[in-house]
Amino acid sequence: MTGIIAGLVPPFSQDWAWRAAFILGAIAAPALIVSATGPTIPFDSQVPTLWLIIGGLIVGIGVYFGSGCTSGHGVCGLARFSPRSLAATLVFMASTAATVFVVRHILGGF
Repeated sequence: MTGIIAGLVPPFSQDWAWRAAFILGAIAAPALIVSATGPTIPFDSQVPTLWLIIGGLIVGIGVYFGSGCTSGHGVCGLARFSPRSLAATLVFMASTAATVFVVRHILGGF
C-alpha cells in the first residue's frame, strides 16, 4: 500500500491512474459493504480515533523508510536470510516493546 500511495505523491509516477483507482477501491469497497449490510463486527476501541490515525501514518512512514513492511521483512526477508530484514525486524520488535511499555506503565495505558 505504501508503495502505491508513494506513486500518488508529486512527482507523480506515470502509472498514477491505477494507483488512484486501487486506493479509491480500498476505501470505497468496505464503505459500500457496510452501507449495504450494516456493520457486522462491532468496533469498540479505548484508543482515541486521532491516535489511531496518527499511528497509521507513523507506521506508513516507517514502512517507507524501512523499505518494506513488518510482514515483508519478518516473513519473506528472514526466510531469505536477509541481513537488512533481520535488522529491520529487530528494530520494529524492540520499538513495539518499548512503545507498549511506555503507554501501559508510564502513561497509564488504555
